[in-house]
Amino acid sequence: MSEETLVYLFTGFMDAGKTSMIKETLFINGFAKECGNFLIVCCEDGEEEYDIDKIKSYGANLVTIEEEEDFTLETLQGFENEYHPDAVFIEYNGTWEVAPLFEMAFPEGWQIVQILSPVDATTFEMYMKNMRTLMQEQLFKSDVVVFNRCDDNTNKAKFRANIKNFNRPAQIVYERADGSIDDRPDELPFDMNAETLEITDADYALWFMDVMDNYKKYKDKKVHFLAYVYNPDDGKLKKNTFVPGRFAMTCCIEDIQFLGIIAKYDDAENIKHKSWIDITAEIKNEFMKEYKGKGPVLYPIDIKPADAPATQEEQLVYFS
Repeated sequence: MSEETLVYLFTGFMDAGKTSMIKETLFINGFAKECGNFLIVCCEDGEEEYDIDKIKSYGANLVTIEEEEDFTLETLQGFENEYHPDAVFIEYNGTWEVAPLFEMAFPEGWQIVQILSPVDATTFEMYMKNMRTLMQEQLFKSDVVVFNRCDDNTNKAKFRANIKNFNRPAQIVYERADGSIDDRPDELPFDMNAETLEITDADYALWFMDVMDNYKKYKDKKVHFLAYVYNPDDGKLKKNTFVPGRFAMTCCIEDIQFLGIIAKYDDAENIKHKSWIDITAEIKNEFMKEYKGKGPVLYPIDIKPADAPATQEEQLVYFS
């Protein structure tokens, strides 16, 4: 047995496809032949079932944990002592809290190396609308989010913006009902070929996530939007810079964040903090320490004072 036991954690709502993803990883993609003595820890009973005989044929084992309070170091240590696995595949229960997993101790040598999360594309928007916090709980640490059951009508850009809002590093994959990968470019709700990109309030959050993740494709493009100004007189920003952006609500009024892009402007000191402006700017790609690397930087072409939207609700932007 190797000193390190590789742990692959699968999270997501019930019937999202966790069992299918584990079976595909092990038996269709051939990982079962490479990972040595593996153990599947199943924490929920969905419609899809495992083939016990097939698992046994690889010299591997399947165990179950039925109650959340039983998912403990003592339980996992018992599995380690009995099976001595080289790799562990945990199908976590979609109704259990995920955050405690990253605080609890695991058996010595057990190391979570990847977190994978299938999501049913046909129900994602409904869950985000009605159970956003629970959905985010399942996906906030995921390394890979796989939207399955996609079709030509799947709003890939909107889905990606929702995930990137609370899990920026996640890799996102779109899988069709036949198992093939949909690698078409995301369709955006604004015209990328326009002389100036007109970003409406409804599209700002989506545009912000896309420009932050794919800043290279926006290089030298012009953009126009209504912005709230972050420009405090406390030395936090470099000289001749300010940050236009919008406040976005993710799941509730207590969970609001500012989505802003750094702007370089010679007259920045005269752009009032907490004011509203109508801004047209050219986008450049530059290294900024705030981004910890390269990212989009706005060079204003035109700035006009603007009235704040009439209500607090209208002042916010949304991801769905």
